[in-house]
Amino acid sequence: MFAKPQSFLFSVSKLFHHHHQQQWREMSAMTKVRLKWVKNKNLDHIIDTETDLKAACILKDAIKRSPTCFLTAKSVADWQKLLGLTVPVLRFLRRYPTLFHEFPHSRYASLPCFKLTETALMLNSQEEIIHQTHEGDTVERLCRLLMMMRTRTVSLRSLHSLKFDLGLPDNYEKTLVMKYPDHFCFVKSCNGDPCLKLVTWRDEFAFSALQKQNERSVVAVEDSLYREFKRGQAALTFPMSFPRGYGAQKKVKAWMDEFQSLPYVSPYDDASNIDPESDLMEKRAVGVLHELLSLTVHKKTKRNYLRSLRAELNIPHKFTRLFTRYPGVFYLSLKCKTTTVILKEGYRRGKLVDPHPLTRLRDKFYHVMRTGLLHGARGVGMVSKEELLVDKIDDDGLEEEGSEGEEIVEGSEVEEDSEDD
Repeated sequence: MFAKPQSFLFSVSKLFHHHHQQQWREMSAMTKVRLKWVKNKNLDHIIDTETDLKAACILKDAIKRSPTCFLTAKSVADWQKLLGLTVPVLRFLRRYPTLFHEFPHSRYASLPCFKLTETALMLNSQEEIIHQTHEGDTVERLCRLLMMMRTRTVSLRSLHSLKFDLGLPDNYEKTLVMKYPDHFCFVKSCNGDPCLKLVTWRDEFAFSALQKQNERSVVAVEDSLYREFKRGQAALTFPMSFPRGYGAQKKVKAWMDEFQSLPYVSPYDDASNIDPESDLMEKRAVGVLHELLSLTVHKKTKRNYLRSLRAELNIPHKFTRLFTRYPGVFYLSLKCKTTTVILKEGYRRGKLVDPHPLTRLRDKFYHVMRTGLLHGARGVGMVSKEELLVDKIDDDGLEEEGSEGEEIVEGSEVEEDSEDD
């Protein structure tokens, strides 16, 4: 389906990479504008809800893995930081009786235990079906992630942190990786850490989300675009959605026009010959972060997760400034005592523009959680099987179209080097 456009983009990318390295070094520096951080209530709301959602999904998977099919309160007492919670894990489990059924231990009556409710088990079965049905998509996203890495490897520790965001199955090392020995293999890094490595480079995946978005326009003007690329005059532009009032500022507009006019360097291309201090390398770093966020099912992830991949991705040490410098592309949320980066084009009015089937299933999961939070134990009988089989459950609490929920917060600064995400 994409053979012709991909072949064209591939040849253009290689041509541009080999013939314009010197030109990249000689480009004049852009005039940059310092922008205030702008709070977006709609996107912050997403972080609020999905923090509890992720914690509940992790606990659900832990219960499924347990030989006894339940967890004791004692066994999860020190998981609060791991789950990113602001409350003790026992209190969190009791908040959602629609998912976690509490019962006393058979030997220690005062020890609370938790197993999955029938509703939670039904949702888990649906999730397993989604993973099986969309396995090819998951394999592609994992390949593309590894293809962006300098050594085509990623540590299992870093990958485990990204598991929920990338939509990987719970036991992906066995259920996914082991099924594709021609794609992946396990290796150890120089310091002995277990890693996942790409076995073979796959040209069919070496095209970024931004290139695919521009695919139709490329086909329409293929001949003229090829000539422009050959002369170094064409560039792919990032979709931008500025906070209210920013886009109209002349300095900001001039800066972004200059940034957009720079050549686009694919995150799958070799960037070793680009001056690391150049504006082109900055645009390349924006492209890498744009692509990585595009690979996540919720179009967002924690800043700390990206930090662990920084060296392999060949992005600046203080890469957080890219998120605040380009608020038309990214949004940086400070909710829930952590820092989360969101790809703005992935959302409209606080909802995913192109939701993955897994995110739709997680919407159902959150609906069940919310029912338990509002109605307590009575909520267990309030969620019908028929309701869980519908494709979409509407969320509330988001603003109507025309209000992006943004406001400039005076005096707010984002720490660029904090390790406590």
